[in-house]
Amino acid sequence: MVLLAAAVCTKAGKAIVSRQFVEMTRTRIEGLLAAFPKLMNTGKQHTFVETDSVRYVYQPLEKLYMVLITTKNSNILEDLETLRLFSRVIPEYCRVLEESEISEHCFDLIFAFDEIVALGYRENVNLAQIRTFTEMDSHEEKVFRAVRETQEREAKELQQARRDAERSGKKVPAFGGFGSAGMTSVSSGTIITDTIIEPEKPKITAAPVRPSGPSKALKLGAKGKEVDNFVDKLKSEGETIMPTTGKRGSDVSKVLPPPVNMESVHLRVEEKITLTCGRDGGLQNMEVLGMVTLRVTDDKYGRIRLIINNNDGKGLQLQTHPNVDKKLFTAESVIGLKNPEKSFPLNNDVGVLKWRLQTTDESLIPLTINCWPSESGTGCDVNIEYELQEENLELNDVVISIPVPSGVGAPVIGDLDGEYKHDSRRNILEWCLPVIDANNKTGSLEFSIAGQPNDFFPVSLSFVSKRNYCDIQVTKVTHVDDDSSIRFSSETSFVVDKYEIL
Repeated sequence: MVLLAAAVCTKAGKAIVSRQFVEMTRTRIEGLLAAFPKLMNTGKQHTFVETDSVRYVYQPLEKLYMVLITTKNSNILEDLETLRLFSRVIPEYCRVLEESEISEHCFDLIFAFDEIVALGYRENVNLAQIRTFTEMDSHEEKVFRAVRETQEREAKELQQARRDAERSGKKVPAFGGFGSAGMTSVSSGTIITDTIIEPEKPKITAAPVRPSGPSKALKLGAKGKEVDNFVDKLKSEGETIMPTTGKRGSDVSKVLPPPVNMESVHLRVEEKITLTCGRDGGLQNMEVLGMVTLRVTDDKYGRIRLIINNNDGKGLQLQTHPNVDKKLFTAESVIGLKNPEKSFPLNNDVGVLKWRLQTTDESLIPLTINCWPSESGTGCDVNIEYELQEENLELNDVVISIPVPSGVGAPVIGDLDGEYKHDSRRNILEWCLPVIDANNKTGSLEFSIAGQPNDFFPVSLSFVSKRNYCDIQVTKVTHVDDDSSIRFSSETSFVVDKYEIL
């Protein structure tokens, strides 16, 4: 099959958007499209017409036409299948099939067309893959932006603290290498930044009087108004927007609220999982990142040690902060500073221990998901089942998201454990389960809908848990001087970064 061009045109043959896949002038494509309506025989139900040189394969879209222009020796069955995919792509970007809407999203459509056809030949892709490719979602970019924003915010706060200290005549506090910039949270992967900003030397000069008018200097967070306008626009389109607080914490803190009674010594044990499985079985990659974060709010508890209980047998890798006594941790599983005379910083989240588990052992998958689409006379019958392999876990707010074809109506649900929700705008069927634990370790969902087996992948999963996957806990906190026990509070969380069945 050689596809020359794909176009959306009016019934009069006026081109709204056209993508040529071979060398073709604008005059040539406009002439072909202008001749197209004149070739159609009125009153006859056909999906293609031919001239001496090309074939038009078309499908009506209300007041418009989706037209493929191919060579005459192309396979008409393949042409019709490709036309069907093109016609399904358009509603993904255009809410109404009108000329103004098509023109507004012309570049989005062209990018999608390029994923379907390359150099005149059809690519082996489905609608879900086209959506993924055109979104160009980069986890690495998100991590980089999160780290950069955190460093900018902390630098601003540090400069403000130094200015306040200089005004009051106090010594600027410093703690070598520690602080929230010393170690990022679990949501930032394994990135560690040891950037230390040197304190500026105070200048003994008279402070100039600043003008009262508006400043044109660059301000951090100056895009806030644009973000608010964007959020308002999403709300007007029906999207559900989660409210955010003034300071951005880790993803875990957004999902699981902190305990009500926080002691002067508070610990967070956070874990995040990234997992990719094949639809026919086989674990492609699984990575669990964990971290213990300490927060001290009373200076009399600054010189402390943490007793760690590590009962994990999965083969994870442990790493302590550079300021922590590594020999003491290796010998006794105790976290303390190299210099016992120093204190942990006050009112800062300090990462003291982190771990990483990477494996392709299928027996370590916490929750397995099997998706079995089978073609029937009217479309596809899809059976999905889950099984909890780590029975010590309790997973809350579990959502299994299955992509479904667009423009074919809602799926017909058969047997169901839990609840479901069909998002017709995003073309997603969400299977919602409040709790999965040892008493509810298996479940299934059956539904029917028009489509092909590839339309129902990738399946994605999200959940939160107050029990961590790797069995690492802080059992005791003691004072450095007399080993007396200190009251502490703790919270544990296990969340999903990415969990997909491809």
